[in-house]
Amino acid sequence: MSNTTTRRLGQAAPEGLLDPEERMSVDELRALQLDRLQWTLQHAYDNVSLYRRKFDAAGVHPSDCRELADLATFPYTTKADLREGYPFGMFAVPREDVRRIHASSGTTGKPTVVGYTARDIESWSTVMARSIRASGGRPGHRVHVAYGYGLFTGGLGAHYGAERLGCTVIPLSGGMTPRQVQLIVDFEPEVIMITPSYFLTVLDEFERQGVDPRTTSLKVGIFGAEPWTEQMRSEIEERADIDAVDIYGLSEVMGPGVANECVETKDGLHIWEDHFLPEVIDPNEETVLPDGDKGELLFTSLTKQALPIIRYRTRDLTRLMPGSARPSMRRMEKVTGRSDDLIILRGVNVFPTQIEEIVLRIPGMAPHFQLELSRRGRMDHLTVRVEARPDCPPERRGPASAELVGAVKDNVGVSVDCEVVDPETLERSQGKLQRLIDSR
Repeated sequence: MSNTTTRRLGQAAPEGLLDPEERMSVDELRALQLDRLQWTLQHAYDNVSLYRRKFDAAGVHPSDCRELADLATFPYTTKADLREGYPFGMFAVPREDVRRIHASSGTTGKPTVVGYTARDIESWSTVMARSIRASGGRPGHRVHVAYGYGLFTGGLGAHYGAERLGCTVIPLSGGMTPRQVQLIVDFEPEVIMITPSYFLTVLDEFERQGVDPRTTSLKVGIFGAEPWTEQMRSEIEERADIDAVDIYGLSEVMGPGVANECVETKDGLHIWEDHFLPEVIDPNEETVLPDGDKGELLFTSLTKQALPIIRYRTRDLTRLMPGSARPSMRRMEKVTGRSDDLIILRGVNVFPTQIEEIVLRIPGMAPHFQLELSRRGRMDHLTVRVEARPDCPPERRGPASAELVGAVKDNVGVSVDCEVVDPETLERSQGKLQRLIDSR
């Protein structure tokens, strides 16, 4: 096992390991983006009937894009557009050129189907390898992949990227929590790729088995697929003694690997702008916002063949910032919520991440919680159910509950109820954590 005083990585990748695009100047990158954007717009217009209709209806043509700012004149793409084209209507290449198909779960309607050519898979593997390297992974490291495999893009995206970087992959997928712990102990991986909420469940299992997670071989965790806060980062890093690094992606744009934090700075996620062009808009006015202003994140793919995506509305809320560890590539702030999953409670906007920040500050409360929306008379009401930590005495639960209610009122501006329940009462997640239950 590694020594706990030296286990974290926290080091920048040597210059020689970086891709040439990561070392470009801003001017070189912008020129590359414009060339690739013009190709993407023409490719989409020529080969996807939905884009041809949308461009024609908006009175724009690919030839109208003469500079990057011209992208703002082109129409958006939404999840509804992808569902309208179900299953293969958004593909821009012949069916026989598609080498892989992924799809969303479809829990809120038809699944969104995405396809990849051989070159798309190469591009995806490249940005995933870049993301793992930015996180601190290096050739020869063992990478424990606990993202789900199958139609979900997480597992295979991580798998191909780790292999591209020259790592050894342990393809466990999600679930089988006791076995996750066993194989981390036995196989001694340096890197784990997993959702943050499920990693907390794995940490609970370590402690249940009497294993101190701070003594394992793990040096870095690459966490994605759901929003998570700086408070959760602190909790993970303290309990596991690892570097906790954020990765961002979504299947409609590519999968994981669209953006990633650099382990040496952890100051926002660098967007791999040679493949993905970001914008931020006001979700209500639908106007493009300047860098630094918070709004809804949009992405346009620059290299995708099978499923080019134009100004896709992610619904994720963030802001764009100048590059730091990768100076030419802009950073996005950690996603704090979504424009379509916010709770409007008696006129106040509430995001689950706001509640999470408060839960993690209160002694005795575990980071496992759920929010239930219900109706009392004519009014909506929110109940926060949060597990007590195993070492929290029963007499502490009442004060902890009162502290949370008061903190939510003071910081968020709404009144809620709080129920502190026994440890392991709430259903554990093996992937994304379902925070909100709407019982109205």
